[in-house]
Amino acid sequence: MSQTLIRGRILTFNAEPQGPDDATAYSYLEDGGLLVEGGLIQAVGDFADLAAQAPAAKIDDQRPHLILPGFIDTHLHFPQVQVIASWGAQLLDWLNTYTFPEETRFVSAEHAAAMASAFFDELTRHGTTTAVAYCSVHAASAEAFFAEAQRRSMRMIGGKVLMDRNAPDGLRDTPQTGYDDSKALIERWHGTDRLLYAISPRFAITSTPEQLEAAGALVAEHPSCYMQTHLSENLAEIDYTAELYPQARDYLDIYQGFGLLSDKALLGHAIHLKPREIDALVEFDARPVFCPTSNLFLGSGLFDHQGLQARGLTNAIATDIGGGTSYSMLQTLNEGYKVLQLRRQRLHPLAAFYWITRGNAKALGLADKIGSLDAGMEADFVVLDASATPAMALRSARAQSLSEELFILQIMGDDRAVKQTYIAGAPQK
Repeated sequence: MSQTLIRGRILTFNAEPQGPDDATAYSYLEDGGLLVEGGLIQAVGDFADLAAQAPAAKIDDQRPHLILPGFIDTHLHFPQVQVIASWGAQLLDWLNTYTFPEETRFVSAEHAAAMASAFFDELTRHGTTTAVAYCSVHAASAEAFFAEAQRRSMRMIGGKVLMDRNAPDGLRDTPQTGYDDSKALIERWHGTDRLLYAISPRFAITSTPEQLEAAGALVAEHPSCYMQTHLSENLAEIDYTAELYPQARDYLDIYQGFGLLSDKALLGHAIHLKPREIDALVEFDARPVFCPTSNLFLGSGLFDHQGLQARGLTNAIATDIGGGTSYSMLQTLNEGYKVLQLRRQRLHPLAAFYWITRGNAKALGLADKIGSLDAGMEADFVVLDASATPAMALRSARAQSLSEELFILQIMGDDRAVKQTYIAGAPQK
């Protein structure tokens, strides 16, 4: 099997930076190399040393650009690729006006396959190498999602949405069919190649108690699967949820009561939390997911990153396509920075790039496989150009440090700053 040696400036994190001067949290090589073979990183170090060790390796020279682990997106909606940038309303109106009608189209296996190809093209074009996605209620949409991810050798997580009420005809399953379809998909795809399954009740509004009970049964039967849903995104959503589940102490108590909480639980948004809910998140080590572009676009609210982190929670960050407005994790960091500014919290660029690489890998329990550039890790990485546009080049000419370069990428970067994306060591552009 042939080896490839990728040359460039290499940045990877071993811990979350505790401040702008925390050089112990990362490793940076000015003239580094990644030796890749069989989809894995075989070695990382100074380029000259690796070139001497592997003289037959093919050289892929990416200088003067920056090489980081591939970006990880922990919450987005595969069937919403054609409703992104739909003129605003708040959450429930937006779902009924745009999302639900669009998702009915995914009953067609042909449409789902075409959209899966376009979806993964966009992810890799923006430097995203792993994502956690909701499919539609149709098993065919999940089949298309996993088949396309498998074809591209990607580390992907996804699941068929469970919805048996408060959705249009053609977009509802039943507790039994949702359970049966999910179980069959888990047996077919979970742990196949680089694919993992997420049991996916959309949110309490669109699931009856019987369906959430079935989802809890799936979680109990398949503890290595993830569970993804939405929590406390919007005040009107919270009020409606309370009407549907009047016996619950709060929104999170609904999921807690059906056995859905664990360190595999990914809870999108988690903005308007009560003290008891935060206590329960801590108790179960569940994962809140910050979705800054959709929170701003839909006017949902401001995520309390530092407050939750101070309680010991591991927060993830995500695009939330298509309520979110960009596939770019760079632009997600840009908007996240602004949301946290409004909270009087700070997102330093070192901490930001840790978050979308090793931080999100840690949130997924996959930090031993993805999220950093170490020997033995899966060879998913991205090459970034901080001078990708004339405006970025003008600003970069005055950059004096690695942190300044990262902040330029964080605030001004998008898909144009992604020079190359590698999946299992193979270039995608």
